[in-house]
Amino acid sequence: MATADRDTAELGTTERVLTLLGLLQQRQVWTGAELADRLGVTTRTVRRDVERLRALGYPVHAGQGVGGGYRLGPGQNLPPLLLDDEEAIATVAALLTGAGSAGGGARGAGAGGDAALRALTKLDRVLPARLRHQVRALSDSVESFAGGRAPLDPDVLMTLARACRDEVEAGFGYPSGDEVRRRRVEPYRLVASDRRWYLLAYDLDRDDWRTFRLDRMTEVSARTWRFRPRPAPDAAAYVQEGVASGVYPHRARFLVHAPADTVRARLPGAAAVVRPRGSERCELVSGAASLDFVLMHVLLLGHDFEILDPPELGARCRVLAERLLSAGATIAPQARTPT
Repeated sequence: MATADRDTAELGTTERVLTLLGLLQQRQVWTGAELADRLGVTTRTVRRDVERLRALGYPVHAGQGVGGGYRLGPGQNLPPLLLDDEEAIATVAALLTGAGSAGGGARGAGAGGDAALRALTKLDRVLPARLRHQVRALSDSVESFAGGRAPLDPDVLMTLARACRDEVEAGFGYPSGDEVRRRRVEPYRLVASDRRWYLLAYDLDRDDWRTFRLDRMTEVSARTWRFRPRPAPDAAAYVQEGVASGVYPHRARFLVHAPADTVRARLPGAAAVVRPRGSERCELVSGAASLDFVLMHVLLLGHDFEILDPPELGARCRVLAERLLSAGATIAPQARTPT
């Protein structure tokens, strides 16, 4: 067979096998005759194409007798899926909503959003340009009633996700004091907290690692200039520590007499960093605008604790303790009900 004829035949086989996969994903069971009729081939060709799918990792099962036929079953690994235009639009819009909401509990905050973003970056590689405006229109029509989450433009999320994936420089406006300055960075990782999305990036003008909130960015753009990745810190740990204590004027460390998992379950991920100290104790690091706030935050956890740092926090403990004792000893008499 000539090269051109062989290429044409191979292309036809590939298209037919992809069509067969799409049919198997549409409904639970097909007979060999039904598939042959839909594909315009013989049942023998259907059997060969089924074997091709199996070789690619798709678990296609064949049943015999009445009610038998071909069906696509679950496998040990997830093989690629075929989506039509409507399915692709709905999938990407749903992922944008999940990633943009940055949802998550105190434990494993943002895990769902992180997974949604990874799936988005994969779909972004293959999504046809004609579908992008439909995806944006659909994602804009979906809102969440969950409070406390910073609004986020899906285009900002996707632009930075692509820049991280493709290892290209990014730029954006970011507040600095009373003005907005242009920042030029090497983006490394997007990190989701329970309320917001953050970018871990190397700031080229400041020659250091920085954490940026996505909801504070303006005019976000990605360049075509590629960079060579540097040795980077652990993104989630770096961002969490910066958000929980690094941005506040006061930072405190406590030894809490409770397991780390127990304490994490009571705190948002952005409120404190919790590190195990054995099986029954943990170190808690947090920050706030005042030491009193940090102290009361730890007190309300309901566990015994010790102050590790700063030393002056001990004096504040005594002041607050005396104030609480005084309030407890003074009980206002109940007003008499007039007769």
